[in-house]
Amino acid sequence: MYVGRFIVVSPEVGAYRVSSRSFPNRKATTRDGTITVGPTADAPETDNPYISYNCVRLTDRGAVLGNGSHVDPIAEKLALGYPAKDALAEPLLALDFEKDDYDTPRIAGIVGLEDDPSATADGSSAFIGTVRRDALLVEEVDEPTLVATYERDSPGAFDLEATDAAGAARELYDHEFEHQVCAAGVAATEDGFETAVVNEE
Repeated sequence: MYVGRFIVVSPEVGAYRVSSRSFPNRKATTRDGTITVGPTADAPETDNPYISYNCVRLTDRGAVLGNGSHVDPIAEKLALGYPAKDALAEPLLALDFEKDDYDTPRIAGIVGLEDDPSATADGSSAFIGTVRRDALLVEEVDEPTLVATYERDSPGAFDLEATDAAGAARELYDHEFEHQVCAAGVAATEDGFETAVVNEE
């Protein structure tokens, strides 16, 4: 099954995978608390605005994951103290679904969220969201939850076994969903967050 790009989030660990039939020549790179998806050196030139973006941004309140340029404003709002639900919903609503040939949804999540006024769970919590042509969905989750750009475009349970960033990235990269390109993982630790990436080998 091809579900396109997808994320899985839970209170302590999350991951994002790029799956692509049209633009497979991409990789994930890590720098200064950010994971960026971008073209490989041998990728053909394109003016597609949805090819390069930050897919993971760390803040002192939680880690933000997503499939496009909305990740940055979500992280900025979270760092400014917005409730997680608002930090997710406002940029998703403002930027809306991607204006490509498929009306691709935007997907995003927050992992390792601490002391959030919109959270109902004690300790760390997580939120997941998507904006599609027909809906904006944002919800708090306490178990691993997946949302994808196609087929699985509403949040639903996912059997994530990994408990660390490297394991989460590897697990999503190796998942049976088709056309994997790269993956990024993030996990809450006592000292903040750890991240990891898996690129095509």
